[in-house]
Amino acid sequence: MFAVRDSLLVRVLASSVLVAVCSVTATAWLAVQGTTGAITQEQGETLAIDTEIHDTLLGYAATHPDWSGVGATLRDLADETGRRVSLTTENRQVIADSAADRPPLPPRASSVVDPLAVDVTLVSEDAGRIDPRATGPFTLDSDERDRLRGIADDVAACLNAQGFEAEVATEPGGRPEVRNIADVPVEWSASCGMDELDAPTEGERQALDELNELINTCLARADRSPVTYRLDGTWTSAEPAPARPGSKTVPAAEAAPSPPMAPDPEPPAPDPPGDEPAAPSADPGEAVPEPAEDPVPPPGDPAPPGGGMEPAATPMPSPASGPSMAPTAPETDPVEAACVDSGRREQLEPYVAPAALLFIDDPEAGADGPLSLSGAGLTRIVGVVAAVLLLTVLVSVTVSTRLIRPVQALTREVRRMRAGEGAARVPVRDDGELGRLAAAFNEMSEHLERMEEQRKAMVSDVSHELRTPLSNIRGWLEAGQDGVATLDTERMAMLIEETLLLQRIIDDLQDIALADAGKLRLSPGHVDVRELLEQAVASHRLHAEAAEVELLLDVRDDIRLVADRERLLQVVGNLLGNALRHTPGPGRVTVRASRDDGAALIEVADTGSGIAAEDLPHVFSRFWRAEKSRDRRTGGSGLGLTIVRNIVELHGGTVSVASTLGEGSTFALRLPLRAGDPGAG
Repeated sequence: MFAVRDSLLVRVLASSVLVAVCSVTATAWLAVQGTTGAITQEQGETLAIDTEIHDTLLGYAATHPDWSGVGATLRDLADETGRRVSLTTENRQVIADSAADRPPLPPRASSVVDPLAVDVTLVSEDAGRIDPRATGPFTLDSDERDRLRGIADDVAACLNAQGFEAEVATEPGGRPEVRNIADVPVEWSASCGMDELDAPTEGERQALDELNELINTCLARADRSPVTYRLDGTWTSAEPAPARPGSKTVPAAEAAPSPPMAPDPEPPAPDPPGDEPAAPSADPGEAVPEPAEDPVPPPGDPAPPGGGMEPAATPMPSPASGPSMAPTAPETDPVEAACVDSGRREQLEPYVAPAALLFIDDPEAGADGPLSLSGAGLTRIVGVVAAVLLLTVLVSVTVSTRLIRPVQALTREVRRMRAGEGAARVPVRDDGELGRLAAAFNEMSEHLERMEEQRKAMVSDVSHELRTPLSNIRGWLEAGQDGVATLDTERMAMLIEETLLLQRIIDDLQDIALADAGKLRLSPGHVDVRELLEQAVASHRLHAEAAEVELLLDVRDDIRLVADRERLLQVVGNLLGNALRHTPGPGRVTVRASRDDGAALIEVADTGSGIAAEDLPHVFSRFWRAEKSRDRRTGGSGLGLTIVRNIVELHGGTVSVASTLGEGSTFALRLPLRAGDPGAG
C-alpha cells in the first residue's frame, strides 16, 4: 500500500495548486505595482517634456562655447513647461537654476547634456553622437551664407524648370542644401551649378585642413596611412586599410567611397593628446543615462533618406555645414573611423559648452507612495484567487486522471511480462509523451520477444552444431574400441576434421562472447592487403575446386594498412566460406581490393543463390541463416557474419551487403587508411 503523497494524481494536483497560488499572488502584486507606477509616472515628468527640455539645452550647448548665458533659457523653459530646470557640472556644482531660491536638487539627474556625446535615447532614431547643430569652424558668416543661398536658389530654379521639385533648406551651420534631387542626373546637376554650390568656402577649407591634420595625427599614432576627409563626411586613404574577414577596403582611387561611420562599440584607437572624455561621470551612486553607441552624424542635418546625388566619378560633397558621418559600410576601417570621430570631437570641443548634468523636477508633484488596497479591491482579489484555485483543482483532477490511465495500463503489462506471461502490448492513444512511452514499450516488448526467439534458436543451433560432430567422434571411437571398425588413416583424418569443426564453433562462440563484453582485442601491425588476400584465397582454393567454383583475385592497388592481420584473415575467410557455401557449381567467387576515397575497399562477390531483400537487414545477426533447413555442412554455424561485423567495426570500418535473389551477393569491407599507414597515399 503506497502513501498518498506518492500518488501521481496528488503530486500533480499539489503542484498545480501551488503554481496557481503563486501565479495569482504574483499577478495581483504586479497589478498593484503597475497601478502605483502609473500614478507615479502621471505625477512625475513626462517623456515629451523631458525630451523638449533636453533638446533645447543641447542646441544651446552646440552653439555656445560655455553656459554663461543659459539662465534666461532655463527660466523660459520653466515658464513653458511648469518644471524646475537645473544644470550642474559633473560634480553637481550648480551652473544655472530656474528656481530663484535654489531648493535641493533631485537625487538623480534626468540626463547628460553633451553635444559631443548625445544621449540618443532622448533624440530621434537617426540622430548620432555629435549634435548636428555643433558646427564649430564650419559655421558660415553672413556673406558666405548670402552668396551660397543665391547659388542654391538658382540651382533649384534651374532644376525645377526641368521638371523636378527641388527645394532649398538651410543647415544649422548656415550652408544651404538643395533637396529632393535623388533622381536628378549628375550632368543636369552640374549644368545647373551644383558643383559651385558644393565647393567648400575658404573658411570650410581651413576647417577641413585642421580636421585632416587632427585625424592623420591620430592615424600616425596607430601606424596607419593618412586619409583625406571631405566636406560630405567621406574620406579616402592613401593605402588600403588592413582587410578584416568579410570586409572590403576603400582604396584612395575608388570612384565613390562608401561613407564611413564610427564603429559600435568604438574601437580602442588612440586619442589625440589632451582629449578629455566626451561625457562626464555623475557623483557616486548617481545613475546618469549612458548614451547609446550610434553612428556619428554630421554637424549639419543629414540628407533625407533617398536624397543626394547619384554616384559620380568624383564624390559630390553634400551641402552640409560641416563634415557628416553616414552609416557605416561593411568596408569601413574601424581605426580610421575612430580617428575621424576623435578628430571631429577635438576640433569641435572649443566651440561647444562642456558636458553638464540636467535635473528636471515638478514642484507641484507630491511625494510618491505605495498604493493601498481598498476593502472592495481586496475582496475582488480574494474572489479571483478562489475562482482560479477552484478551476485549477478541476483541471488538475481531469488532466491527472487522463495521465494516470495509460500509466496504469503500462504497469499492468509490465507485471504480466515479469510473471512470464509472454510479450505484452499497450494501446497507443496519442502522439504525446505517454503515447511515445507506450510506443517505446511496445518496441521493447517486440525486441524482447525477438531476443527470446533468438535465444531459443541459439540454444537449438548450438546443440545441433555440437551434437553432430560429437556424435560422429563418439561413434567412431566406440566402434574402434569394440573392434567393429579399424581407425585407419582415412578415418583418423575424418575424426580430426570433425574435431576442427567442433573447435571452430567453440571459437566462434568465444569471439562473439568477447565482442559482446567489449573484450575482443586487436594486435595491429602493418598488413599488405594483396598478400593477405592471396593467403585467404589459397586456403580456400581446394574447397572451391571441389565445389566446381572458380575463385578469382583482383587487387587493383598497392594497399597497406595498420590492422590485426589474423583477425582480417578471419574476416575474409568467413566471407569466402560463406560465399562458397551458397554458390553452386559451376559458379564464380571474386575477391577484389582497391583504394576508395581514403579507405581500403575489399569486396567478396559470388554468383550464388543471393539473399531476399527482406532478409538483408538480418544478414549480420547471430545464428541467422538464409536457408532455414540447412545442415551444419551447408549452412555454417550462423556466427561467421556476426564476427565479421564485430571485427571490422573494431578496426573503425564498416561492412555492407548488396544482393539480388538468384544472381548473387557482394559483401564490401571498408577499412580506413590513416595518414601514417604505409601505402595510404
